[in-house]
Amino acid sequence: QAQFVESGGGLVQPGGSLRLACLASESTFSIFPTGWYRQAPGKQRELVARITAGSTLTNYAEFVEGRFTISRDNAKNMSYLQMNSLKIEDTAVYYCNRFPPVLDWGQGTQVTVSS
Repeated sequence: QAQFVESGGGLVQPGGSLRLACLASESTFSIFPTGWYRQAPGKQRELVARITAGSTLTNYAEFVEGRFTISRDNAKNMSYLQMNSLKIEDTAVYYCNRFPPVLDWGQGTQVTVSS
């Protein structure tokens, strides 16, 4: 069963930065696009960013464009989300999965942006 383990979340002030990491246990990680998603309290899970299998293309949701950067290291089965200029509205649990998210979700990592 494929699993994702997210880490790197925490409490940060507005304007701060965090780098999230995701370890994928699936053996086919390197051949599928990967996405980072988030779910804020009372809201549906939404796509934040996605990256192709070979890292040739990335796409971002409008609300993080220019602030977040997605990357991956296929040799390590890892994906990353660098988050800069964080805003209070970025507060959410962040998850990684394939794009589209066809596999089971991990537990996610909590990001709280607060002064």
